[in-house]
Amino acid sequence: MAAKRKRVLITGGGTFLGDALAAALLAEGAEVTLLVRPDKIPPEERLGSLADRTRWHSADVWNPASLKGHGRAHAVAIHTIGGMHADPAQGLTYHYLNVVSTRNVAHMCITGGVNRMILMSAARAPWMSPGYIAAKREAEAYLERIGLPHIIIRAPLVYARGHPRPLFYRLMSWLRGVPPFAWIGWRRAAPMPIDILARGVARIALDDTPTQTIFYAPDLRRRNTWAERRRGSAYITQPTAAPRRPIDRIDDEIPFGWTP
Repeated sequence: MAAKRKRVLITGGGTFLGDALAAALLAEGAEVTLLVRPDKIPPEERLGSLADRTRWHSADVWNPASLKGHGRAHAVAIHTIGGMHADPAQGLTYHYLNVVSTRNVAHMCITGGVNRMILMSAARAPWMSPGYIAAKREAEAYLERIGLPHIIIRAPLVYARGHPRPLFYRLMSWLRGVPPFAWIGWRRAAPMPIDILARGVARIALDDTPTQTIFYAPDLRRRNTWAERRRGSAYITQPTAAPRRPIDRIDDEIPFGWTP
């Protein structure tokens, strides 16, 4: 399969991160399949214009039976679903939200012959829940243990350029390149634009010979040109679907739970 015609499967179709990744991959020439969570809202409405540009199926990453067969004929699967906010009283623990979903998608990859799985994990930061980070690391360890070829993206929180966000997170982004913060790993944790993250992940997914297993925000930035880092790209920031519902505990409309 030529790199530009790879078939890539994305969990989390109809979400902020899933749709951004799909748009970035389409721009790179890939064929994209989206797994959309079964919902009262029809997938066509959730996906908007992406419904006509991708293949899509309804599937629940917490239900292994619904994933059966969806990995076939795909070179790469990108798993975006998880949860920053646990509710143990409802059975929604960090382990269930982040590890169980990863385990189910990994099994789909193995049985479907997917060559490589990409896990959207998270970078450690003061504003991230320790329980959430621990669950993401457990999910990473699971992939290592079962021997499935994989890549880990330890991403920071993301935001859409041109949209308002709290002053605190704007300051955290600005401090990314300011000493001494730039010297202590702040570049990995500072919030970054969704278009830079999506484009970086898309290019990693289409790379047949990745040079490493774990990628951080600086690695994603290096896979964007200077002009892309400075100006962004309209294909990420333009809405692709109908207005979204408020975020609930499972359906992470924003990667890693929410976006500043």
